[in-house]
Amino acid sequence: MSATIAREETPFRRFVSEFAASRLALLGLVVFVVIALLAIFASLIAPQNPYDLAQLDIMDGRLPPGSKSMVGYTYILGTDDQGRDMFSGMLYGLRISLAVGVGSALFAAVVGTSLGLLAAWLGGRADSAIMRLVDLQLSFPSILVALMILAMLGKGVMNVLLALVIVEWAYYARNVRATAMVERQREYIEAAECLALPRWRIMFRHLLPNCLPPLIVIATQQVARAIALEATLSFLGLGVPITEPSLGLLIANGYQYMLSGKYWISFYPGIALLVTIMSINLVGDQLRDVLNPRLQR
Repeated sequence: MSATIAREETPFRRFVSEFAASRLALLGLVVFVVIALLAIFASLIAPQNPYDLAQLDIMDGRLPPGSKSMVGYTYILGTDDQGRDMFSGMLYGLRISLAVGVGSALFAAVVGTSLGLLAAWLGGRADSAIMRLVDLQLSFPSILVALMILAMLGKGVMNVLLALVIVEWAYYARNVRATAMVERQREYIEAAECLALPRWRIMFRHLLPNCLPPLIVIATQQVARAIALEATLSFLGLGVPITEPSLGLLIANGYQYMLSGKYWISFYPGIALLVTIMSINLVGDQLRDVLNPRLQR
């Protein structure tokens, strides 16, 4: 009996039960998993490679949803001005958007977390220098900084990834530094110092794990933010090139046809972008409530 009670009260089980208390969060998680699987297996699911010129026919351009191609294939969501299947384009676009969003959040987390830990541990001039750099970064709008970087570097997935990392790292650094400053005064850190453990081991083996709960929440929110920023940059023509589609680029391709009634070229990618960001935000909001004891009901 006691073993059963102990097993039911493990931290992981408690975390799962508290997270599952929100049906919206569960719905967001399921939707995001489905979207991620669609993006990963886009080449297997999509009936057409929308950026393989050999598979395109200009005569199929701007066909409404449900139309048939010259060879009898049905375009479920219609086609764009180049005859690309919108459903296939959205699957490939999700792949680029998620890769840029998740990749930039991970790299920014590594950079920002490392600098935040260093600022909290070293203190003094090092702390002041790092935090003044963070303040300088956060004083400018993110979209403006990203536009300036891409204006210098040019289009490309890697350039967009680099721009988003530069934009995002300061959020991690500030929050990790604030959490680490509190944990720095705990008894377990003093005990580790008394044992003469190496500084890097204390920072990354003892201090960092206790900074992870807020870091996970920030990372979740930054993934959604990075996807939205990438879509904005691609819509403005400074994001990914036309040969590597993203949802923002698909929306931009159909913007000029909105007033002529060809709504589906921008509408369906816009819905996919909205659902993706909303699902990530629902998961992030519930993670914030579960991992922050002050917000638990």
